[in-house]
Amino acid sequence: MTHDPRPFGRLLTAMVTPFTPDGSLDLEGAARLAVHLVDEQRNDALVVSGTTGESPTTTDAEKETLLRAVVEAVGDRARVVAGVGTNNTAHTIELAHTAEKAGAHGLLVVTPYYNKPPQAGVERHFRAVADATGLPIMLYDIPHRAGTAIATETMCRVAEHERIVAVKDAKGDLIASSWVLSRTDLAYYSGDDAATLPLLAIGGVGLVGTSSHFTGVLAKEMIEAFERGDTTTALTRHRQALPLFTGIFRSPGTILVKAGLTAKGLPAGPVRSPLVDASDEELKQLRQDAAAAGIVL
Repeated sequence: MTHDPRPFGRLLTAMVTPFTPDGSLDLEGAARLAVHLVDEQRNDALVVSGTTGESPTTTDAEKETLLRAVVEAVGDRARVVAGVGTNNTAHTIELAHTAEKAGAHGLLVVTPYYNKPPQAGVERHFRAVADATGLPIMLYDIPHRAGTAIATETMCRVAEHERIVAVKDAKGDLIASSWVLSRTDLAYYSGDDAATLPLLAIGGVGLVGTSSHFTGVLAKEMIEAFERGDTTTALTRHRQALPLFTGIFRSPGTILVKAGLTAKGLPAGPVRSPLVDASDEELKQLRQDAAAAGIVL
């Protein structure tokens, strides 16, 4: 099956979910942040309700309302991908149906987490979700969080499904990814900001980023430079962004992104428990990491 080589463009940001000071959903802020990410940080697409968007602590109704707000704000010029993955296949399908009706352009489906299904269960889960809607699907392979990796053979089998078109790759195994890329038409997006350039070198097409709330322009320039064969510029941009590509994960990315956005006067608000807001020391370190990348927070 031949797919669009870049079904979601080159650069996507896994967007945080802005909350008001009392912790409720800030829909106006979400729309403003989405516009900033697309117009100022050069994103081709946004992921809403991923883990960075605090999906574990938002309700299904909040996810739908948030998605509709972001689609309305930027859906005419960027693709909006809804995070719908859970460790319950039936619930994931419900979320997928809701996202499709709400205007999503695609779905991000993580490997079922914590209950550690065998590979047959992983495959059946992904196929069931792909069968349930008409939207293109990006699988999310992040074994250090999910507890289960998507095996190479499983990835190659599910790639036969016409709607499974891409992977957010946070496995940290370039050899496994290389094997899948050599055997399928799946579009591989790095799920680890700092691993984007190495992934491009084996056939990846882009990034689903967290630091790209701030490094979007650098990341986009890096990807575009690599694509046109200018590896010197691509490497320069990679090294320039590296302090923030990595520094954003000194704490869970959501915490530091929200701290950085607040420092820049952009919508973010607090995080929801069990996360905790960044300390003054963490914000100071984040500013140092950003400064090392030539970015002012």
